[in-house]
Amino acid sequence: MPQRIDAHHHLWDLTRREQPWMDGAWADPIRRTFTEHDLAPHLDAHGIGATVLVQSSSSLQETRELLALAEGSDRIAGVVGWADLTDPRLREVLAALAAGPGGDRLVGLRHQVQDEPDPCWLSRGDVRRGLAAVADAGLVYDLLVTPRELPAAIDAVRELPGLRFVLDHAAKPPIAAGERDPWGWQLAALATLPNVVCKLSGLVTEASWGTWRSEQILPYARHALDAFGPGRVLFGSDWPVCTLAASYDEVVALAERAALRLTEDERHAVFGGTAAGVYGLNG
Repeated sequence: MPQRIDAHHHLWDLTRREQPWMDGAWADPIRRTFTEHDLAPHLDAHGIGATVLVQSSSSLQETRELLALAEGSDRIAGVVGWADLTDPRLREVLAALAAGPGGDRLVGLRHQVQDEPDPCWLSRGDVRRGLAAVADAGLVYDLLVTPRELPAAIDAVRELPGLRFVLDHAAKPPIAAGERDPWGWQLAALATLPNVVCKLSGLVTEASWGTWRSEQILPYARHALDAFGPGRVLFGSDWPVCTLAASYDEVVALAERAALRLTEDERHAVFGGTAAGVYGLNG
């Protein structure tokens, strides 16, 4: 059986640095250090043999630390780090990361585009030059956007066909509000572009915490599967952020329920094959 992969989780050490996005009492349940040791029992319980560790703060030093952590790990197969896309020296920065400890685990970059005041941030010239540098380095770019930023994301994906994009959290649909559009048709438009895949992740925290039901979330997950096709969808837990709304077990069960109607090969793609291919984890 192909290896199962959790293609999106976080780890952070609050003794090293704060996480600025934890900006209210809502974050108190996860306002502590989370280590690979904390994650391991959840992976074991679901037969997950490899993971992709994703940045959680806009810190180059954090990226270096995540790469060093991955170098000593048997499970962290890839790291999606952070670097300043607008930095004129980005190519040199990426080369230094690749040459440093754990550099062979660097598979992509991500920025919290959803937090930028400008919804067209991805359309800026300096950002586009940075994205071109990411492509030239052979890395993937993870899109952390909401429906507000999706139009600019669609343009970026269209204008940079040589760069592989991964859409995080299916662009955060408005599940709690029970709304489908414009998210639904925007996602379908993005899915027509061949150089982007979609993470089946982060949906529970877009629903009403503590009161969500699977029937509220599944239509959004299934729309992503229908739009992209199972060969372009990959599972990620978004642990430990997901625990604000659901347990690791519940997140896996929800994704597995969304994939029930797929063939066995298609399920293998969603739960490992797509991630291995897009992030180059086979080695």
